[in-house]
Amino acid sequence: MRIDLVKYRWLWFGISLAILVPGLIGIIGCLMQFHAPLKPGIDFTGGSILQYQFESKAPPDLDAVRNILAARNFPGSQVQLATIAGGNVVVMRTRAIDNENEKRQLDDELTQKLGPFKVLSVDKVSATVGPELLANGLVALTITFAMMILYISWTFKLDYAVCAIIALLHDALALCGIFAILGLVLGKEVDSLFISAILTVIGFSVHDTIVVFDRIRENAKYVGSKGVDPQTGKEFKKTFGDVANDSVNQTLARSIYTSFTVIITLTSLYLLGGVTTRDFVLAMLIGIISGTYSSIFNASCLLVLWRELKGRPRQKPA
Repeated sequence: MRIDLVKYRWLWFGISLAILVPGLIGIIGCLMQFHAPLKPGIDFTGGSILQYQFESKAPPDLDAVRNILAARNFPGSQVQLATIAGGNVVVMRTRAIDNENEKRQLDDELTQKLGPFKVLSVDKVSATVGPELLANGLVALTITFAMMILYISWTFKLDYAVCAIIALLHDALALCGIFAILGLVLGKEVDSLFISAILTVIGFSVHDTIVVFDRIRENAKYVGSKGVDPQTGKEFKKTFGDVANDSVNQTLARSIYTSFTVIITLTSLYLLGGVTTRDFVLAMLIGIISGTYSSIFNASCLLVLWRELKGRPRQKPA
């Protein structure tokens, strides 16, 4: 089956805008409510670490601990089970607990539902992703984008590089926008794992786009050659859009199969994996789907639009 991607390019661009515009509105909403583009988690805001050793021999129910924390206005808390000196220790990382009465009520409910425990430690911690580290990360990301443009421009051409970066930014904005909406609606927070997810999605997006662009570059020599319309049987001269269309269709199955295997793996991890990595896997799922879409439907169509605008004759002033 052959898909005429270039013919319906404004439809593909419209679908992207339908995803990006609500996401940008969500980011603006987060900026107004949380003073950050996304709802920051404990890694960005700091908090408290509580280590409680329960007396019961059976491991405590971590989901029950999470439910108690959520009911006590500690959403997004990280809960893990550890073994210290042969005892079951629940490690809870929550927002900063400054009110002693609030901590006492939490301890009472944990005792009531999970049994008695011994407090091993209660510590306040600063944010693991501080302003300096975040600023350095943004600088590194800017340098990465610049190096990508230089490399793709050298390997292909400048228009290939710019279109690849636009597709990459599309994926990053789509992912951040969806999580901004989830933060406003469901209170979902982002942590340091979310940054790892964004970087992984960026790498996947560029890789998939370059595969498509490489096929377009190989087939660019056929621009101007004769082609036959499969419906009418008439001959025509191939334009760059025709060549890009053929190239994307040649790599379409490969892109879909590769992405589909990754999506199956991530879906299994999301449904069957632990709670602590669920948001990371969700971010990866959204990013991989967005990256596949942008590589197939956006990057090549943007490249064709660039070439058409560049080749359009300029009107002379009257």
